[in-house]
Amino acid sequence: MSESVEVIIIGAGISGLSAAKWLNDSGVNVIVLEARDRVGGRTFTKRDPSVGYVDLGGSYVGPSQNHLFRLSKELGIENYIIEENEKLLFYSKGKRYPYLAASPVSFWNPLVQMDVNNFLRTIDKMGEEIPVNEPWKAPRAEEWDTMTYHDFCEKICYTRQGKAIANTLVELFMVSSSYESSLLWILWYTKLCQGTMKMMNVSNGGQERKFVGGSQQISERIAARLGDAVKMNSPVVSIIQKNEEVIVKTLNGNTYTANFVILAIPPILQMKIHYDPSLPAVRNQMIQRCPMGSVMKCILYYRTQFWRQKGYCGSTLVDTDDDNPIAATFDDTKPDGSYPALIGFVGADKVRNLTPLSKEERKNIFAKCLYNVFGLSEFLEPIHYEEYNWMEEQYSGGCYTAMFPPGFLTRYGKILRDPVGKMHFAGTETGTTWTGYMEGAIQAGERAAREVLHAMGKIREEEIWQTEAPAKGVVDLPFKRTWWERNQPSVPGFFRLLGFTIFTGLAVSTIYKCRHRFQ
Repeated sequence: MSESVEVIIIGAGISGLSAAKWLNDSGVNVIVLEARDRVGGRTFTKRDPSVGYVDLGGSYVGPSQNHLFRLSKELGIENYIIEENEKLLFYSKGKRYPYLAASPVSFWNPLVQMDVNNFLRTIDKMGEEIPVNEPWKAPRAEEWDTMTYHDFCEKICYTRQGKAIANTLVELFMVSSSYESSLLWILWYTKLCQGTMKMMNVSNGGQERKFVGGSQQISERIAARLGDAVKMNSPVVSIIQKNEEVIVKTLNGNTYTANFVILAIPPILQMKIHYDPSLPAVRNQMIQRCPMGSVMKCILYYRTQFWRQKGYCGSTLVDTDDDNPIAATFDDTKPDGSYPALIGFVGADKVRNLTPLSKEERKNIFAKCLYNVFGLSEFLEPIHYEEYNWMEEQYSGGCYTAMFPPGFLTRYGKILRDPVGKMHFAGTETGTTWTGYMEGAIQAGERAAREVLHAMGKIREEEIWQTEAPAKGVVDLPFKRTWWERNQPSVPGFFRLLGFTIFTGLAVSTIYKCRHRFQ
């Protein structure tokens, strides 16, 4: 079988289909080649009588994710807010720290409070120096990119709880371990997610809402509009670029010809494709150096939302260890109150260590973890259990996104989005807003589509990058630090201040005594 079109998109995830939709709406003839037997990529909604529906992949949407709100509204997909009327919890080594929604974790120990506040404040402050589109041009890019996040945290965090919060941030939101992550990448990723508070919170944050019916509907509804242009079970094995055309061959023996190609798959999966001519040397090296994140979603179902009856909304952050591998939980009960459930995220080394176990063994470990975190014995008896290990996905390789190790951004980052001949690149890894989220994937797909439109002479170069209008009806409040949070000393700063105060007090007292003695 052979077919010719204007543009071929490789990957029918939310990024590739966003690119296809944009081009199709612009009057361009497209074909989308998908390796799997489904669309959606790293979004995957299971539909089953035991769960109703459940998102096993990307699922959340929150304020400032304007591309996603606009697209889902156009497709007629409704969303609902995850309520946090009851208390949230941070759990660390047998201790529970309740706090309120849209607020930092509260600690009884003032030194710990100083340490955590200073860490979050510093991450956001350093991020201000990083250009959104070109993080490798930050004034201290070389220093930050060649430093691991772990080494940075060891320098800035002085308390065990402070280090735990820092570790939870990387395990939960980047699903990588601190020792394998570039500090510059963590700072850039956090900035693209509008800062630590926006990224880490449910209320007014990145996890504020979910889609009624599941997030895979976005891809499914775009694919339905494109019809036969979406080809399933079509892994691409080669891309041949000639002067006037690009020839794409699939594993099932089909050949497709186009003027342009958009690759909307993770960089490291691009290694599965044979290129003629071969990729430029630096890009060939680049795609070898950004492995996918490691994460498993686990969902435990119960007869009632008993945790809310006990004063907990279900949102937690966890100082993970072997007995408590879940980095965070959120209430995953349906908006009508059916299918009461908590969803947990297990990332990085914790999920790698659990992979050899059976599903039943993991279920028991996770149930015990919830019992430890909340102190409620009801968590030990789930009535149903779901899990999804994204490391097993042949055509994802992991989730949520590619992770960038030390040295990557300054050596290879600048070519992440650069076209190679007639090949252009999408995928959430190339996004410049909410990278790692569906929002970043949509932005990247639409930007790649406009690159192709510009190359075809249909739009001006300045139209490639567009600013998305704020979503109507979505309250997007900035997280503002109080005067005390802005000026609160760090732990070493506090001790320096304390030492100076004591020294000054002793000096004044000594001078006073001396004057009194000689009068």
